[in-house]
Amino acid sequence: MPNTIPEVDTYIQNTIPWRLELARLRELVLQSDLQEAFKWRTPCYTLNGKNVVIINKFKEYCCLGFFKGVLLKDPQQLLVQQGENTQAVRILRFQSVKDINQYADIIRTYIEEAKSIELAGLKVPLVKKESPLPEELLLAFSENPQLQSAFYALTSGRQRAYIMHFSAAKQANTRRARVDRVTPRILEGKGLNDCVCGLSKKMPQCDGSHKQLQPGG
Repeated sequence: MPNTIPEVDTYIQNTIPWRLELARLRELVLQSDLQEAFKWRTPCYTLNGKNVVIINKFKEYCCLGFFKGVLLKDPQQLLVQQGENTQAVRILRFQSVKDINQYADIIRTYIEEAKSIELAGLKVPLVKKESPLPEELLLAFSENPQLQSAFYALTSGRQRAYIMHFSAAKQANTRRARVDRVTPRILEGKGLNDCVCGLSKKMPQCDGSHKQLQPGG
């Protein structure tokens, strides 16, 4: 199999379940001559350094994601928007190798179209969405003005990640607990997924290296 890297070999070999499904998706993607990479702890495929498609797995399905999937023609309406806040990415979901083989020709067609979109330099017109601040965060601001200053000093992306993290909790007590738990992180100027232990090899993002600080890690 051409154009493969050992990180993806290891990732697929250690995946249970979905090992066969991920291997089949990888095989189909590699037929397109995209460059294999390993990003965000999952196989990612690029063209001239630009992300085009990504393979991922979840509890109930595995999927092939298209970074500019919203621009793809989808006559059979197979592409799925993963979360209401996702604007550009669209995914194809699978639960078996049989499913993947059934749509193999469509997968190849979508990949080739995704390559053409990237080569043409097409951009997804993103709509900036302002997320309201949870009441629990506003209360924490009133109690700790330093927290408010630190929060607004973060990049807009880091702010949104925190707001989504807080708002995802259904109970007010849980939302406040989440605010309290990450307050030290915000005061340090760190994002929700940033490294705070200094051991990450993928700075500024956390790559899980902090686990070696734990007993038995």
